[in-house]
Amino acid sequence: MATVSAGQEGTVVLGAEDDDPAEGDDPAALALATAEHFFTDAPVVVLTSADEQLRAASAAVALGVPVLVDGPDTSAQLDRLGTEVALVVGAVADPGIDVVMAADDAELASLAGATGEPVAVGPEDQLQQVADLDPASPEVLVPDGPTGGSTDADAATAAPAGDEGSATAEAAPAPAPEGADQDAATATAGPQAPAPLESDRDELPATAPPPPLDDVLVLSTGDPAQTAAVGTARAAGAQVVVLPGGDPGASSDSLSAFADAAAGATSLVGLGAQFGDPDTLDWQARVAATGVELPGGGLTTLPGKTYVALYGTPSTGALGVLGEQPIEDTITRAQEHASWYEPLTDEPVVPTLEIIATVASAEAGPDGNYSNELPVEDLRPLVELAAENGVYVVLDLQPGRTDFVEQAQIYEELLRLPHVGLALDPEWRLGPDEVHMVRIGSVETEEVDRVVDWMAELVREHDLPQKMLVLHQFQIRMIPGADDVDRSRPEVAVLIHADGQGPHGSKMDTWTALQGHAPGVEHWGWKNFYDEDVPGPFTPEATMQVEPTPDFISYQ
Repeated sequence: MATVSAGQEGTVVLGAEDDDPAEGDDPAALALATAEHFFTDAPVVVLTSADEQLRAASAAVALGVPVLVDGPDTSAQLDRLGTEVALVVGAVADPGIDVVMAADDAELASLAGATGEPVAVGPEDQLQQVADLDPASPEVLVPDGPTGGSTDADAATAAPAGDEGSATAEAAPAPAPEGADQDAATATAGPQAPAPLESDRDELPATAPPPPLDDVLVLSTGDPAQTAAVGTARAAGAQVVVLPGGDPGASSDSLSAFADAAAGATSLVGLGAQFGDPDTLDWQARVAATGVELPGGGLTTLPGKTYVALYGTPSTGALGVLGEQPIEDTITRAQEHASWYEPLTDEPVVPTLEIIATVASAEAGPDGNYSNELPVEDLRPLVELAAENGVYVVLDLQPGRTDFVEQAQIYEELLRLPHVGLALDPEWRLGPDEVHMVRIGSVETEEVDRVVDWMAELVREHDLPQKMLVLHQFQIRMIPGADDVDRSRPEVAVLIHADGQGPHGSKMDTWTALQGHAPGVEHWGWKNFYDEDVPGPFTPEATMQVEPTPDFISYQ
């Protein structure tokens, strides 16, 4: 019988060191890492090709053994596991140990001890079906469609490389025509398929699924390349939850699925590079356990949502529409503005308030920084009312001669609330001897990065969901290094907000120039001015036709 290990308590990510998230997972490397994590030995394994993971994974769950995808490290892994026999599914290289092969799907089900006929599943459901397998009621799953279903041994032998209709090894490519350049033919056809194997035994040694690992939760992104790894996890008795995109808090649905499955788990295992490093996954799990959810759903501010904001400060209407009415009516007005965009996007539309917390001043003031910092208690009623009504809040800083980080720290108490993010307005960032309205202010990347770091640490320390950081800009010189701002911290979603005003053509020119200056920035905001735009603000329809589509739309 195979020996299962629950692995270490805490959080691990398997395969992250082998893969680039943008390129997807390496099925062989991830299957190997999962087998190493869960099994200390296995006299029997399922050995498969990458294109036969569905059949192989389901057979492994039925047998209670790991499944390996044939690759350069297969032999070493078989040695580590002390494997004596491999159930081979698909075309693989000779593993150097006894092999057992099924002539067709019915025989594969019999070898695996399945309780019924093979079950055909569609391409969209395959990995989820493996995750849902019950080792106590073993089933063998086969692909549905033209390549699915049972096949006889003759058809399997004749199947071309890549055909998923076969449970047995596939034939090598046909030889090149007489007189052809063999090297050229080989290069054109790709790597030669392994020579077909023959069974060394008629039966597999006795196996049995291990007891459930109730305290271990495995997370999959749903990438089909993870099918074998998911099969190994289920064979070991671990629960598996599929989270598309690798983020437990990406949506209300993923958050709910994760929270339900994670209750009582002491070990969390992420499959693949999309789950990031163990510390990031551990933070996401801690936040999910708090039960908090952001406006618009989930624990992620961006991507996947569209924010529509009122800009200003609650103490006056002179700085924007946010302060033109009592705070209760401000909430209603924000919701009304957001409703204009709901028919125009498939994303959740989040009503938002961008509150100017520190106001640029013509006078130096008692602290000499040319910025009036509004007291936290003056802002709290509106911030708390926003939370009660599903409205996101961004605190805007106009720091004068003060550092952005120092001003942000004044509002830490509010920023520790899950629904509150931050905005930096470099127009009002002065040098030590400067005053407002003489020149447009600016900020260096180094200072913005310190804000990113401070926010990220605040989020981690207090188990908060991701926060948004808005960077206001209408001239390139305001943030000369905009494209170099640190966007690597998953705790902070950085967005550049284009504040161009005036004739519509001028606004588009500003938008295009800023985009060209920071082509690496993923998230962008657009401002509509009621008074300054000519002949008036863009309509919601026109705003959503701007390319790329803005993630954040504010009204001033």
